[in-house]
Amino acid sequence: MTAALRLILGDQLTPDLPILTQADRQRDIILLCEVREEATYVKHHQQKIAFLFSAMRHFAAELREQGYHVRYVTLDDPANSGSFDGEVARALQEHGLTRVIVTEPGEWRVLQKFRNWPEQLAITPVILPDTRFLCSHETFTGWARGKKQLRMEFFYRLMRQQHNMLLQPDGAPEGGAWNFDKENRKPPPAKAAFPPRHAHAHSAITREVLALVKTYFADHFGALEAFDYAVTRSGALQDLDFFISRCLPHFGDYQDAMMVGEAYLYHARLSAYLNAGLLLPLEVCQRAEVAYRAGQAPLNAVEGFIRQILGWREFIRGIYWLQMPGYAALNTLNATEPLPDFYWTAETRMHCVAEAVRQTRDHAYSHHIQRLMVTGNFALLAGLDVRQVQEWYLAVYADAYEWVEMPNTLGMALFGDGGIVGSKPYAASGKYIKRMSNYCRGCAYDPEATTGPTACPFNALYWDFMARHAAKLGGNQRMPYVYATWEKFGPAKQQAIRQQAQDILARMRAGAL
Repeated sequence: MTAALRLILGDQLTPDLPILTQADRQRDIILLCEVREEATYVKHHQQKIAFLFSAMRHFAAELREQGYHVRYVTLDDPANSGSFDGEVARALQEHGLTRVIVTEPGEWRVLQKFRNWPEQLAITPVILPDTRFLCSHETFTGWARGKKQLRMEFFYRLMRQQHNMLLQPDGAPEGGAWNFDKENRKPPPAKAAFPPRHAHAHSAITREVLALVKTYFADHFGALEAFDYAVTRSGALQDLDFFISRCLPHFGDYQDAMMVGEAYLYHARLSAYLNAGLLLPLEVCQRAEVAYRAGQAPLNAVEGFIRQILGWREFIRGIYWLQMPGYAALNTLNATEPLPDFYWTAETRMHCVAEAVRQTRDHAYSHHIQRLMVTGNFALLAGLDVRQVQEWYLAVYADAYEWVEMPNTLGMALFGDGGIVGSKPYAASGKYIKRMSNYCRGCAYDPEATTGPTACPFNALYWDFMARHAAKLGGNQRMPYVYATWEKFGPAKQQAIRQQAQDILARMRAGAL
């Protein structure tokens, strides 16, 4: 077999993928490249770019130590063409190669790039499977076939059974139930000493990358000062150890809680490592199960954590590949309101939104309830443009790739897919945010008021959202109580609420919210 060029993408930093295990270390060329096209197709958070470039450089160094022939192209290489297409063409020519091997990419647009190479580069790539995921495309398609609704809960049970996770010897779920989510909704504690996160020292490689990002991407969202991501597998494993020992025991109780000044609480903050390949989903789930079996973490915490990875993460990926490319064009609720500036500036009197955006700016991170029930909930209620909202989520988080971002945003947060992902819109008033956070204490708005100059914007927008979409949502089997309550308000109150909502949207457009 002739020598081959093997392209490794920035989210494929896993040494036991077939593209590496099948390589001829003497003859094959391993290509990794930092390309402007990938860093700017949306203006990714500065920390996201720094994390990926530093992780790629460290991974390349590890491959060299293992005897691979690595070709690494830095962003500031004068010969860098700025795209995968250009770098593959350049490497083929300079090394005299005629074969290209890639791993199946996570994003549809990148797969289309690969499929265009026969015409564009006169070469047909061999596309190898991505073996890191726990449910293949074929398995998910088979599970989905013939179902009127695709619900994560039932998929999750199948995954638990297939991977023998949290099961009793007879195959029954540990603890007698598949889901302990009702135990995982405690509001933030009055007093809590959350464990300080492990600080990763910046290597010389990371310092070089931070300087590069500061030079070339200063106009991108985000700040670099607090950058503390692990950029190697060994560092990611340290963070996994920290989560299992220090955070997992309390994760379940407070996984939905939000607190001012607390970016992480007891959350894992492992998703960036999982999505880039520094950690593997099965090993993470197994570590959590071992902690439960050893009596080091309660079942509600361990089951809730495993469900996010074995259930939700795999389900979302399955939905993405099952529904693309048509999925990207969906906008069931016809949401077209331009994204307000405060999603970038945090300049709003809504304390919850400002806090979530500031945290995202500083850390390229916020946890799932902040994403769903604060920034996502406001976008849903205000009817913000689904494409602009998706681009925001894709740009601002270190763990965001289209396969995971799009179904979570379009489907879960915005109900823009009409119910493919979720059985109902995840809409909530300000009272939910008050119950699950301490944000409202320092807010200019009153979460108990629906109308008036100091009423929480979420309240009127919530009811206006329901009224606007009654034709589409009124028949939803999970929402009769909501619409029955709306009808009880009577015409005068309904009119006042809807006028309040219009006033809120006008203030939002004027930058005065």
